[in-house]
Amino acid sequence: MQDFLLYLKLGWEHIISTDALDHQFFVLALAAVYSYNDFKKLLILVTAFTIGHSITLILSVLDVFRISSKWVEFLIPTTILITSFDNILMKNHQKNLVKINYWLALFFGLIHGMGFANTARMMLAKEQSIFFPLLGFNIGLELGQIVMVLGILILLFVLLNIFKINRENWIMFVSSGVFALSLKMVLERIP
Repeated sequence: MQDFLLYLKLGWEHIISTDALDHQFFVLALAAVYSYNDFKKLLILVTAFTIGHSITLILSVLDVFRISSKWVEFLIPTTILITSFDNILMKNHQKNLVKINYWLALFFGLIHGMGFANTARMMLAKEQSIFFPLLGFNIGLELGQIVMVLGILILLFVLLNIFKINRENWIMFVSSGVFALSLKMVLERIP
């Protein structure tokens, strides 16, 4: 149980800490095109990300494959860049964008899962069962994402209903900002 709680905390911090800006930008880019009425759809979306993240994390920890951390650190902001750019390109086709985002979240979750794999591989002893630590990590990750999504949707509700911000302007503002910041990360991390 102690391992489970330790990894639950690590999963939570993997999303919520100040060192997790790349994950936070990704969730923000994914969530930017949804509204507070789409809460269930958005939960499915972040769960798709967690599933992809979990699959890669498990395969990496089991040493099925390894990818250079330099490439992983480059690919993670690249996924954010693509997601935010897709929001900008598809701003007038939101129904199609919502469908595409499920696949992006799942596929890009696979890439993001490699980001923690080296750390997890070192932390888990060979004789230790990886089930509970990885379960704890992924539950912590999912909880962190849900809290982020709730925060984004509350902010969006306030901006749309109290400050009367135009929804399309919100999408463009958030997506453009995330695009610029992720482009900077991509350029800094070219292997």
